Amino acid sequence: MNWIEAVILGLVQGLTEFLPISSSAHLRVVGEFLPGAADPGAGFTAITQIGTELAVLLYFWADITRIIAQWCRALVGKVPHSDPDVRIGWLIIIGSIPIGVLGLLFEESIDTRFRSLWLVATMLIVFAVILAMADTWGKQLKPMRRLNWRDGILYGLAQALALIPGVSRSGGTITMGLALGYTRQAAARYAFLLAVPAVFASGFYKLAKAVASPDPTAAYGMGETIIATAVAFVIGYAVIAWLMRFISRNSFKVFVWYRILLGAGLYVLLGLGVINA
Repeated sequence: MNWIEAVILGLVQGLTEFLPISSSAHLRVVGEFLPGAADPGAGFTAITQIGTELAVLLYFWADITRIIAQWCRALVGKVPHSDPDVRIGWLIIIGSIPIGVLGLLFEESIDTRFRSLWLVATMLIVFAVILAMADTWGKQLKPMRRLNWRDGILYGLAQALALIPGVSRSGGTITMGLALGYTRQAAARYAFLLAVPAVFASGFYKLAKAVASPDPTAAYGMGETIIATAVAFVIGYAVIAWLMRFISRNSFKVFVWYRILLGAGLYVLLGLGVINA
């Protein structure tokens, strides 16, 4: 049964990682309704995100290789540091620092207290409202190549909010991008690229810990986690392709309402004692 549950959780991870609806929140909630009725855990969540980030590498391969190549050329003086790709490369590095530092400092809280479903429900609703405001009032004029140092640092701080389940990594960074005046496509594109270093670092860090010191109380073993990660990769790639087409013609309103309904539904289920916080 654990293998089936792992596949289900991999599907959930792949479906929700890139949408601004919080994959960690969905894994946390769905885990409560599976036969084992257990929280998959922060480690399981971080490792399965490796799968979805591999999908990012594949989908944005041309962008990623171009940015890395230009950044390396700038280091040896072959390209000016004012080049947009060079600047984006530096900003991805700098923007990854806040979530890395805060993730290590608050690792225990992230693994325990932050996973309370009361907090998850609250964050789903609060950031739904913030996303709606940014999507409605943001100017949506700037392409990604106009990303500057101030905006890159603000993007990095927004990404760090994703350490709290319910905020959403893509939701937090996309919201910041919209608030700063970037187009929906630019905000989403940079959000996905910015996530690559942080997610891989977090995923492989948790993977190394799981291999070095297996947790006998973990809901899912390494084999099941790998299966979930593989499923997340396949589904995640399809979701990226769909989302980039969707936001070229539509707003984020559907995700705003979904977050609000999910958060309100969690409040009801928690209040009635159907699920445990």
